[in-house]
Amino acid sequence: MRSSPTKTSASFAKASASFAEASEATAPAPVCAAAGAVPHYVRSIAPYQGGRPIEEVATELGCKPESIVKLASNENPLGMPAAARAAATAALADAGRYPDGNGAALKAALSQRLNVPPSWLTVGNGSNDILELAASLMLAPGASCVYSQHSFAVYALATQARGARAIVTPAHELGHDLAAMRAAIDADTRLIYIANPNNPTGTLLAGEALQDFLKSVPPEVVVVLDEAYNEYLPPHLQYDSLAWVRRHPNLIVSRTFSKVYGMAGLRVGYGVAQHDMTDLLNRIRQPFNVSTVAQAAARAALDDTAFVRSSVELNERGRTQLTQALAAMGLELAPANGNFVLVRIGPAAAVFQQLLKCGVIVRPVANYGLPQWLRVTVGLPEENARFLLELPGAIAAAAAET
Repeated sequence: MRSSPTKTSASFAKASASFAEASEATAPAPVCAAAGAVPHYVRSIAPYQGGRPIEEVATELGCKPESIVKLASNENPLGMPAAARAAATAALADAGRYPDGNGAALKAALSQRLNVPPSWLTVGNGSNDILELAASLMLAPGASCVYSQHSFAVYALATQARGARAIVTPAHELGHDLAAMRAAIDADTRLIYIANPNNPTGTLLAGEALQDFLKSVPPEVVVVLDEAYNEYLPPHLQYDSLAWVRRHPNLIVSRTFSKVYGMAGLRVGYGVAQHDMTDLLNRIRQPFNVSTVAQAAARAALDDTAFVRSSVELNERGRTQLTQALAAMGLELAPANGNFVLVRIGPAAAVFQQLLKCGVIVRPVANYGLPQWLRVTVGLPEENARFLLELPGAIAAAAAET
């Protein structure tokens, strides 16, 4: 039986459409002319590389995610406090509404805890948001930013994204050389980043040295003191940086709920600065940058001092567990003042890959100018033990490959 003209035309149209779709899928994408108009300093940015996700590594190895030990991203192995989890769950009931863009309740809780006015507080999508806000406020082409070699990668990224000039001072014993940083301040310098304790090296500056440095910085230069790991310091090493904010209108102290409070996945942090500086930061802050769930969890976490104490104590024991065992292996260690240990391995990239094959994720830090070192987060006792068990074999396997 002969097909009708109508059916033949429909079949032909359908086949033509399928052919066109296939051709379009395999054809090269058109060149994005707009990409060429993007500033060269943005196009040359190397994206931030975080620790490998557990699910990704488990898929590669063909194993269950719960068999993977992740000691790569300086997360709290206890997770978030139960009270914060309950508050986050309750806050989901209002997830259909926009969050409080000003973070009034969270600011009120922080104000009471820190003894600073609410008008001195900026809430951020993690403390990383505060670092970026400072860069947006102070940096542009024609300005410069001073930071140390081996300091947090976001300082370089934030500087480059604004087209500013980076002045990177050589590290002293893996940490900040404040004298060199002061000498590096130029006429166009508008921003300085200091991490204390420093990530990824774990080095720590004494409070007295920081005070002297702040006194010497020109008033038109903003200093960001990044205290993401501040809560892990023992009492005899702590200092009152918020008292310095009262004396220095050009100082911003940034802190986070991602570390000791165990809320890395919720992204909430804050900055403390005097009113005028905070007002400017909030003018350029994105609206609704911290979710309702994150704000509620952060308020609950602030009240859970027992959880913070348990986290710090667990970290101290785990840090000792790691440092003693690594030293017994004859490996060189950097000072450990956070919730991580930096260890000199030698062929670090190869050892990292061998550990991955064993289901242990750590952090290579070649991008920080430390190609022979690995950063290891302090985990639960059994996670630390798993890493220490697998490490000698990984070193031997890496050596056999070279």
